[in-house]
Amino acid sequence: MAKSKYDVSYHTQKVGNVDIFYRSAGDPAKPAILLLHGFPSASHQFRELIPLLQNDFYVVATDYPGFGQSSMPSREDFAYTFDNLAKVVDAFTDSLHLNKFSLFVFDYGAPIGFRLALWHPEKITAIISQNGNIYQEGLGKKWEARAEYWQHPTKELRNQYKSAFAPKTIIGQYTFGTEAGKVSPDGYTLDITYMQRPGEDEIQSDLIFDYQNNVKMYPQFQAYLRKYKPALLAVWGKNDPSFVPAGAEAFKRDLPNAIVKYVDSGHFALETHAKEIGDMMVAFLKSLNPK
Repeated sequence: MAKSKYDVSYHTQKVGNVDIFYRSAGDPAKPAILLLHGFPSASHQFRELIPLLQNDFYVVATDYPGFGQSSMPSREDFAYTFDNLAKVVDAFTDSLHLNKFSLFVFDYGAPIGFRLALWHPEKITAIISQNGNIYQEGLGKKWEARAEYWQHPTKELRNQYKSAFAPKTIIGQYTFGTEAGKVSPDGYTLDITYMQRPGEDEIQSDLIFDYQNNVKMYPQFQAYLRKYKPALLAVWGKNDPSFVPAGAEAFKRDLPNAIVKYVDSGHFALETHAKEIGDMMVAFLKSLNPK
């Protein structure tokens, strides 16, 4: 296959006082897709997906402040909340003149992406949610303890939840619910490195505590679906203990025409099923604008 001039390239964009790293591929004249990553990862999690999309779409994947290769402003200079992360991503899309785009949301990308959809429904052409939850019933068992922490926060509990950044925990996020030997160590090894940077534990602890505000916004996200009726594909790693399949099925309550599919994987389903998910995305998005 001949090399395309639109193969993956890597950039940094100034957004306010923050340097935002992003990777892009494909022809900017084609329909755009914005890929929003999860915790504890960054845009590198899309390294196998992007090549599957770049022939048909203009693909952009960014790292949030405090994640990946984007700058990590101090907590004194930048409040690490999901509202603020979404505001930076919103300004980032403006800086790239992304006036219309499909959203791919995963994990933390869901509350960020659905904020963008609430703020700018006219920009969103379709939504693909890969284990990107916006329903109470989609929250796995671990969220019961976190809800208790949100109600009764203590320094001890905040420190206890720093175990989420431990190498063993991160590896488990990648491998739980997957077939042995199918998950490359590349992704989780890089994430472990990112999470061990000085100050990262406090930044991520702020976001764990702020996640309660995402749950409080679930009714607003659901109302957006009912009002604007975006085309939506939910493709779920069915063995995910964090965001369980009930969260995928719940999309049908607000969007009866939502397409829900499953792959035999865990939370980071792209690590094992990038080809299947990429094929689903291309077929789904092409079906919206058949030629």
